[in-house]
Amino acid sequence: MWSCLIYALLKNKESRTGRFLADYVFWFGIISTLVGMFANVDFILSDGVYIIVKKVVEGQATIIITKVDGVFAKTYDGTSNLDSVVITEANGNEEEAIKILREKGLAVAAKKADRVAADGVVDIKTVGDTTAMIEVNSETDFVAKNAIFQEFVKSVLKTIIANKPADVDALLASNFVNGGLVSEALAEQIYKIGEKLSIRRFQVVEGTVSSYIHGMGATGVVVSFETDLADKDAFKECAKNVALQTAAMEVKYLDKESVPASVLAEEEAILINQMKEDPKMANKPEQVLQNIVKGRLGKFYENNCLLEQAYVKDDSMSVSKYVASVAKELGGSIKVTGYVRFDKGAGIEKREEDYGAEIAKMIQG
Repeated sequence: MWSCLIYALLKNKESRTGRFLADYVFWFGIISTLVGMFANVDFILSDGVYIIVKKVVEGQATIIITKVDGVFAKTYDGTSNLDSVVITEANGNEEEAIKILREKGLAVAAKKADRVAADGVVDIKTVGDTTAMIEVNSETDFVAKNAIFQEFVKSVLKTIIANKPADVDALLASNFVNGGLVSEALAEQIYKIGEKLSIRRFQVVEGTVSSYIHGMGATGVVVSFETDLADKDAFKECAKNVALQTAAMEVKYLDKESVPASVLAEEEAILINQMKEDPKMANKPEQVLQNIVKGRLGKFYENNCLLEQAYVKDDSMSVSKYVASVAKELGGSIKVTGYVRFDKGAGIEKREEDYGAEIAKMIQG
């Protein structure tokens, strides 16, 4: 790909460099196609490292043989990494070889620590009454769409539900469901994939919930309920609609009572100052201004509180009134008790890359 880009930017394509690149791209494409057709070999260029991947089916297992930086490795179902060179270093002891490989993974992870990982996925898993949501970041969406990366994220979710760690540090130090520690498994993924990966945050929610993932892991929400109607299809539909609303209409608080007093005081002060600057309002008594402020705070609640928002499927009622109407129709009770929302990469400052300047520099030598 880089060869194609450099060739495209060359001013004199008839030069020796131009002809060489044209021949290189042509023959590389032909050879790659033929080898891929007859030898079942994929050619991948990742992070400046040439990787040859060959998939061989042995019984029920798929073995992937890779060559990274001149070192051959075997991956059984993507769960363990056995390197012939490392095995030699470990005197044929496969357990010792895996330990050495994990140490290599930690070293690679340390080298990539200063990179910015702002892409990735948000994912959710529910087992029984326990639901876990996680955000795992990568540097590019290419990796975020990778099946091996996504499977790793799902395994971390299983680990969270099994161990219920208190925070990310505790999670990294806990036992991974596929063996070893989560921190070791993360380092191994960084070693394999070649990008910085980070487990940014997770949340565990107990009880009756409705969850939703939007845009291939771009946004995830988990909404909690207290109800005696959990087995009713109409409740499940209602809960799903509230989760969709939470994903579609970003809010800061659950309801009026959730808004901190300091936030309300600041909002009231802003509204009063705005009215005092208005010549039509400037001479009105303070009590009148306070009453107007209370009225205008309704719009603030509607914009910032989930249950006060207009219900997107019927804006003649709020979300709270929609939930109450479903509960009344079913003859039971439904209460929205909380929600969690993760937006992939939210708040992470992305590093701007000038690829044009980088390519121009490569051309100039």
